[in-house]
This record gives sequence, structure tokens and C-alpha cells, in this order.
Amino acid sequence: MPLPTPNVTPCRPLSNTTNVDPGSRDSFCAIAALPTPPQDVGCKRRIHQSDETPSKRPRVVTDPTAEGFCEGGDVDMEVADIVNNKTRRHTMFHLLRTASFRSPIVPTRTILPSRRILQSFVSSHKSDVYTCHSLSNNHFVTPPYACAYSNGAKRSNTPFLAVATEEGGVMILNTSKRQDWEFESQRTLFQPHYNGIFDIKWNLDDSVLATASGDKRIHLTSVETQQVIQVLQGHSSTVKCIAWNPSHPDLLSTGSRDGNIYLWDLRVATNVENTRTSESASPLGPVMAIDAAHGQEKNKRGRRKTTPLPRSVTGLLYTNPCTLVSCGSFDGILNMWDLRQPQTSSTGKRTKKHVPTAPACTSPTDPTMLHGARRARGLMTLCAGSGPTSGLLFALGADNYIHAYDSSSLIPVESITHPKMLSSFYVRLASSPCGRWLASGCTAKSGSVFLYDVSNIGRLSSTMPPTAAVELRGQTGEVGAVDWATNMIASCADDKTVRVWRPDLGVYQDCIAHPEERAWEWSWSTEAYPN
Repeated sequence: MPLPTPNVTPCRPLSNTTNVDPGSRDSFCAIAALPTPPQDVGCKRRIHQSDETPSKRPRVVTDPTAEGFCEGGDVDMEVADIVNNKTRRHTMFHLLRTASFRSPIVPTRTILPSRRILQSFVSSHKSDVYTCHSLSNNHFVTPPYACAYSNGAKRSNTPFLAVATEEGGVMILNTSKRQDWEFESQRTLFQPHYNGIFDIKWNLDDSVLATASGDKRIHLTSVETQQVIQVLQGHSSTVKCIAWNPSHPDLLSTGSRDGNIYLWDLRVATNVENTRTSESASPLGPVMAIDAAHGQEKNKRGRRKTTPLPRSVTGLLYTNPCTLVSCGSFDGILNMWDLRQPQTSSTGKRTKKHVPTAPACTSPTDPTMLHGARRARGLMTLCAGSGPTSGLLFALGADNYIHAYDSSSLIPVESITHPKMLSSFYVRLASSPCGRWLASGCTAKSGSVFLYDVSNIGRLSSTMPPTAAVELRGQTGEVGAVDWATNMIASCADDKTVRVWRPDLGVYQDCIAHPEERAWEWSWSTEAYPN
């Protein structure tokens, strides 16, 4: 028996026009009218007015009887006037994920190379050269070992430069630009050590200088009084590097040739009344120790058992207040340390060995082995990028390459070099305040400083070729320490001088046009300007 015919006539394919402006309904052709619900049944969804924004995106149904319908199942979107779509949220996670998965062929923001700016750096023989005078009665001059611009100098304030010497002395220079006939600003000289100083760093407010010396100590000196206010003692060998905590003025870390990393807290000093001389100042011990941060040397076969020697720690860098990154002299591996991790202590039997602290993250590959080397080479120094290079770490290797790492995963990203660059464990690397440029010294006797444009390093979608480095030549002997301030670079060489370089396009073009005449007054890059 056939089913009874329903009272309501079947409708044609329906179109959802609930969230469509009523004024645009005339644009849809041949849309069937919906059946009218009974009066006693309420609507499940509130009908929007014409001046309201729809809460959901409207659904467009392909009606074969409607105008604008194509045979491929496509709909002419010009027919449907859909307004006030919901705006997509542009969160930081969404932007980073979109950038990471973007195809390399898709055009993105690529920073134009600035090699011509680096080529315009010049240095005057009269107003930009500072001789390192000796505090000893036996010598007149002494070679500089380390230098550091104040934090204020990197923020366009007065460019104060602290220079540490081989004799353990420190001099503070004002390297502001002056004319050739003007006198040099008064220097500040003091001697916190009686041994060579291998690293010097300003604290956060530029009121204290920390110096790492070959006497196995770290001295904290007041810039105002030039007196040692605290002595940090605990390393068993030469202290190579210092890093201040970026958020706390009383915390700093040091690395040494003994392979250990020590964390110091100045708030736990036993002697509150600081004395005037470094000999009578009360030494302060570390609050946390990371022993053999980069492993130990293995004993060779056939020899009696001896205590293995640790591998030197050559660079330290804070990526955030609780994370420290270190490099060593053995290979190109970076280690990341979580300073919130509690120290592992041996409990139970007395014969149980002390469990060393394990790094939170380690570089998966060694970039020093990727350029045809038969063995790994060490790293000498670390610096962090900023601005366009935020999220990158740069390390100068003994293989004469500068290696870039991702700061979160420590994965090597890219390596750059110059054919004439030679590195050693006394050569340093520095990043500019804008984050676009790097400066490195050189072991060669030519006294060269190399400048690199690293704006597009790590950009997978960048189509710009690597920018060639610029060589600045104005000193003799090895150029070890370098540092940046706003619109200037300072370089320290074995000729016992500190030279400051500044960008000046007019002077540079004049030197290129008249090289023999200007060689008596200026030093500039060795390449011609159009390159």
C-alpha cells in the first residue's frame, strides 16, 4: 500500500540566507521560499537585523537554478554580497608559524644589504687613535687585551670605552668625535689586577666594572671611586669570560680555563664594608658551580692514569635571566644551562660519585666539521643578535668561520667568513647595537678588522646572496678585542693602540679619489666603493 502524500509540497534545494543581508536577497535567483513554521513554535536562532554583524560566516550553497552558477560547481562570488566577515586573529604564534612554513619562493621582507655603509667607515690618525699608557715605571706603553663600551654608549649616550691591558690596568676613554686640533678628554686610569685582564664588562647601570684576570680572580671596581669593592675567588685557572645577568644587577657568571662555570651572587657577601684595596677585600665564593661544562680530555692509551684535564670555557651569554649559553675550546658545540635547576648533590654512601649538572640543551651538530675539517675546532667568543638578527647567536670559531646558531634550539644556521680572516683564542667578536652588523679581529700582522652584514642570515625565504665582508686596515699586529657603540667601532691591536672607526661617506670618497694624499691623515677600507 503506497504511503500517503504529505500535505506540504517538497521544496527545492534550500539556500541558507539566515545571515545574509535582506537587501541582497534579490541578487539570488530562484531561491525557494522556506516553509513557515507554526506560530506556537519559537525560532531556534534569533534573526539578525540589517544593521547587525552576523555571528558566523554565511554558507553559500550551489543552487543549479540560481544565476551565476557555473558548470564546474563554482559559484560567482560577485553575485553573493557577503559583508562583515569575522576577522581572523593574528596572534604571535600564528605569525611565527606562517613565517616558518612559508615557501622560499614567496616574496617576503628582505633587508637590503648595507655593505656600502660598512665601506664608509674611516679613522683619523690624529683624533681616533688612543695610545695605551702603562702604569708601571718600567714601560711607557702596554698592549690592550680587552675592551667594552658602556651600555649607555650602545643607546646613543656618551661613548665611554673601558680598555683592559696586559699589566692588569684599566683606562676609561671618551671616544666622542672631535676635531684634529682638539685635545683628548681626560682619561680615568686604575689598576685592579697585577696580571693580564682577558675580559671586562660593565654592569647594567654602568656603575661597576667586572674584570677577569690571569690571577684566577674577578674584581668588581667602582667607576666613580676607581676602588675595588669586591673580589670573586674560586677558579683554579685563568678566568676567560664574564656575563652579567640581564635582569638582576647582583648576579653574574664566569668561565675559566679550568672548564668550570661559576654563578656569583653579590648579596651574600660576608664583608659588607668594602675596603679600598683589592688585597684586603674579602673574597666571595660562588653560589653555583657547573663543573667540566664542556667535558674533559681523555687519557691516551699506554700512559698511567692521570686526572683528565677539563676543556676551557671561552664564552658565556645570557639568552634570558634564567638561561646561560656557553662555548668551549674543544669543539663547536654550544651548551644551554637552566640556572633554576637545583644542584645535584651526592647522598647516601661516601663512595658515591658526584653527578655533574647536565645541560638543558646541546647543539645537535658541530658546524666546525662542515667545511672539510678532519677534526672539530673550538669557539673563542659568543655574541647575541638584536633587531633583524634577534633569536640568533654568533660564535667565532678556530676554523676562521663565524657560525650562527638558533638561540632556542642551538641548531647551526649558517657560516660566514673572509678569505683573509685568521682567528685565535685572543680574537673577539662583537655585534652592533642595531643588530645588522658584526665586527671581528684578525690574527694576521696586517692589523685588519672585518665587518659583516648579517641582516639576512637565517632567513630561509631570502633571495639575497651573502654579502661579502669589508676589511678595515689601520693598525699593525694582531687585532684582538673589538666592540661597537652607536655609529662607531673600537679595535685593540698589538701595536699598543686603540683605534675608533666611524662612518663618513664624504671622507671615504675623498680618500678613494686621492689615496696618496689622504693616507697621511686617514685609514679606510681596502675595497673600492662601487663593489
